[in-house]
Amino acid sequence: MDFFYSIAITTNIDTSSFMKALHHLLLLLCLLGFCQKLQAANQKNTPYFGIHVVDEETGRGVPLIELRTVNDIRSVTDNAGWIAFLEPGLMEREVFFYVSGPGYEKNKDGFGYVGVRLTTKAGETTTVKIKRKNIAERVGRLTGQGIYRDSELLGLPCPVSNLSTEVMGQDSVQATPYRGKIFWLWGDTNVPQYPLGNYQTTSAFTPLTLKPEDGIKFDYLTDLQNPSHIRHMLPLKEQGAVWLFGLLTVKDAKGDETLLAHYGRHQGLASMEEHGIVRFNDASGVFEKVVSLDIKEKWRFPRGHAVKVKEEEGEFYYFAAPFFYTRVKATYEDVINPASYQSLKYSDVTLQWHWQRGLAATTQSDEMALISTGGMSPGPARYSLKDVDTGKPVKLHTASIQWNVWKNCWVLIGVQSGNKEDPSPLGEVWYAEADKLQGPWSKAVKVASHPRYSFYNTIHHGFLDSEDGKIIYFEGTYTLEFSGNPLAPARYDYNQLMYRLDLSDKRLDVLRTPKH
Repeated sequence: MDFFYSIAITTNIDTSSFMKALHHLLLLLCLLGFCQKLQAANQKNTPYFGIHVVDEETGRGVPLIELRTVNDIRSVTDNAGWIAFLEPGLMEREVFFYVSGPGYEKNKDGFGYVGVRLTTKAGETTTVKIKRKNIAERVGRLTGQGIYRDSELLGLPCPVSNLSTEVMGQDSVQATPYRGKIFWLWGDTNVPQYPLGNYQTTSAFTPLTLKPEDGIKFDYLTDLQNPSHIRHMLPLKEQGAVWLFGLLTVKDAKGDETLLAHYGRHQGLASMEEHGIVRFNDASGVFEKVVSLDIKEKWRFPRGHAVKVKEEEGEFYYFAAPFFYTRVKATYEDVINPASYQSLKYSDVTLQWHWQRGLAATTQSDEMALISTGGMSPGPARYSLKDVDTGKPVKLHTASIQWNVWKNCWVLIGVQSGNKEDPSPLGEVWYAEADKLQGPWSKAVKVASHPRYSFYNTIHHGFLDSEDGKIIYFEGTYTLEFSGNPLAPARYDYNQLMYRLDLSDKRLDVLRTPKH
């Protein structure tokens, strides 16, 4: 202390203020040291053996990596890449763990086994490094219970704690900035007391500024009569699942920002019993019907993911389903008016593409059929997406399209509608670029794979883009549905899984001339 006191005197600093500030600094350092020792003591006293699985390139913990013992006891890493292992009979000894997880790999040993041998000691931790094969990096699970479950068991700090939550699983997300926040909605939602606890849409708010790597804490809208339960956002008397897509914001006649979306009430996956357009009522906190649509005409409505674009004719909303097949002027009156919707159609008379109001759009499937029968030459094709490595066609199931400032072009994230030859029939994720929103879309690079699992209804959240668009984030529903795989990983199944994609990755340069 005398040393610091002499510094204060020789530099003409107010000694009283200087020593008081120094005292506070020393107290802070002591407190920090105490907290670190307390955390270390908590970890040391835990009965669990901590296994941290990390990306060998970035050092980040990797979610959704399974470690399986010789007798098939399965553990799956949480969002931070941790496993809290505690198994009577397998502690304080050497144990072999098979290591596996979509998009990551580890070298085989001499007998062809992929795994590690670890000595499982209570209160201790170890690190297992794995190599990422995917171009996209898995960030973690956004929904469901126990996102940082193992980290919490090990006494480690967690950005989001949700060991206790009403939400077990959620399907197919939509999100948009609305009145100073982000408004989120999902389809079917699993809850503890029943697999399909809410089949009439679930919603939540979050702040505008989010860091996905730290998890996202959703402020779910709850039932007004029973706050412990999540709210049914479009409560209908009729039976069936209610799904909302094409979520967008417009100004109403009073100039107020309002939320609109298309709704469909379904019996099963194929049968739609009714559909129309709904508006969010801020006073009641639920969506309400605005317009009912003809059940026989299914293209005149907001579908897929909505993107607002400024054109010479004014502002339009375009809907990616999976490409921009339809559009409507971005006004309240037009969005709720079926006659205002336009579709992009190829004319076999003019041999040109036209925005028109009378007929459904020419889709990717339509285009493929026209080319195969000679009704269209490959020249004017807009959706002839091909794997840049193999030249094989990539038929999309769903996609999300956004303008990207860093690439200075339109970028697409989409899931392939595959077949038995693919690693997954509905889990291969592709990235593509185009100078114009209508295309042509020609070359694609696979950025994520989910062998024997589904990952569908992907969406790229433009409001999460960082580093001037160089880093983008996309998510989708991770589920064993449609995959043929009977075994679901604990906590991850039927939930939203997020990835980040660095657009400066050299493996993406094959698509077009790099702008950077």
